[in-house]
Amino acid sequence: MSMQTTQQESQPSLAPPAIAGLASLLLPGLGQILARQIHRGLALLSSYVTITALLVWRVSVLGHRQSGAIDKFTKALERDPMFMILMLVGIGALCLWAAWDAYRQAQPGQFRGGLGIFILVLAIFFALGWQISKIDPGRAITELPDAWPPLSRVLWPWDAAFERDSVAIRAEADILVPCDEDPPPPPPVETPGEPYVVADPTCGDLTERDLDLKEIPGTTLSLTGRGFTPNTETQIWWQDAIGNEFRMRKEGEYTTILTDGDGAFQLTLVIPYRLVRPNAVGRQIWEVGARQISESGRLKPSEALTRTIELMVETIFLGMMATFFGIVLAIPMSFLAARNMMSGSRLTIAAYYATRTFLNIVRSIEPIIWALIAVVWVGLGPFAGVIALTVHSVAALGKLYSEAIEGIDSGPIEAIQATGATRLQIIMYAVVPQMIPAFVSFSIYRWDINVRMSTIIGMVGGGGIGFLLVQYIRLLDYRSAGIAVWFIAITVAILDFVSAEIRQRFV
Repeated sequence: MSMQTTQQESQPSLAPPAIAGLASLLLPGLGQILARQIHRGLALLSSYVTITALLVWRVSVLGHRQSGAIDKFTKALERDPMFMILMLVGIGALCLWAAWDAYRQAQPGQFRGGLGIFILVLAIFFALGWQISKIDPGRAITELPDAWPPLSRVLWPWDAAFERDSVAIRAEADILVPCDEDPPPPPPVETPGEPYVVADPTCGDLTERDLDLKEIPGTTLSLTGRGFTPNTETQIWWQDAIGNEFRMRKEGEYTTILTDGDGAFQLTLVIPYRLVRPNAVGRQIWEVGARQISESGRLKPSEALTRTIELMVETIFLGMMATFFGIVLAIPMSFLAARNMMSGSRLTIAAYYATRTFLNIVRSIEPIIWALIAVVWVGLGPFAGVIALTVHSVAALGKLYSEAIEGIDSGPIEAIQATGATRLQIIMYAVVPQMIPAFVSFSIYRWDINVRMSTIIGMVGGGGIGFLLVQYIRLLDYRSAGIAVWFIAITVAILDFVSAEIRQRFV
């Protein structure tokens, strides 16, 4: 124990134990300050103020539609009673414990330690973090069955990695929507040996929705088809009056039917709900049809696979180019940011602080923010990604290189200085040889980071695989997204192995 601490503990309390305890009961930490436990008291006081402020904020969020403080508190207690009760009990226990702790601290000769109260503070912060983060394990468990189908496609996406040429067999029939005074469209003409579909009737009303968004079923049609491939799944498609194609869903599933042994089927369906343009004029002729999609030919890489490989290569080189430019620009800046290299005069010290400040500011801004700025500057594409990663790499590597320079052995520098060498010769023969291992290690590590980060900045238009991954997710094409995720993981694993081998050889 240091002399300063011993002297501080030997000083008597500024208040009697009872007054110190009462002070901490009203404001946790105040009694500890009166008992000359300044750091302990400030820690408790700042924790209590922060906890109270966060609780007030959460109450205002939970009861945001209420006006008064009491109404907000009541609403918050109603919406999340477990959290509110735990917080009230925790804060009450903190006040009582702080009062008892202050009472003990103010007594002469008492033990000045005790971490239990700070464990309580951490528990209260944990409860706040749980509520603020909206952690819900029950929801994660109950909704896992619904999330498993898309997750399984991401985990094993290789069914979409290869494909065959597809051949479509199709037939359509016209439907007038709605019926009018003129005769409805006649049934289509049947050609022997060709697929054929006929609807009865050939006109009807769309499904509608009332003010409560409840569906009012439209006209029921009987759809008959023949001439298709036997025992094959057949898709039912609609095309509205302006040529937009879509498929009907029933209970979340697309409408399909299996043809019989003769290639025929019969299906009853309702004309679906569809918004009609207000300026629609004339007779609105829709189409209902049946399609069979079959595959033929040899397997070939799918568009998702080839596109993923292309952009993965782009991502690797994006990270490589950003790392190269970052190294080139970071090396001179690292010498300016090293105190042992810039302590010769006031001018060099000023340059040192200016460089350090610049590196800290640039490094504090995430690459995704630099990517947004670069996209505005040079437009979408990998060039914007290279700029964003280069800027951040310069700041990160400059800091790491400068710390490596500051940590070198001063002996070789003094020895070379004694020979009358110039400053450039000192750097070349005393500084650079010592920093090569750290230089290689940091550079390889930064390339690894840049490749990983390029997948993120691609999501905001910075090029690379990230942009494609976001597009697949937005289109709910989870198998194609899974291919991209797999290639990202494989690439990162390979780069980690390569970087380890390079470090082993040069570091």
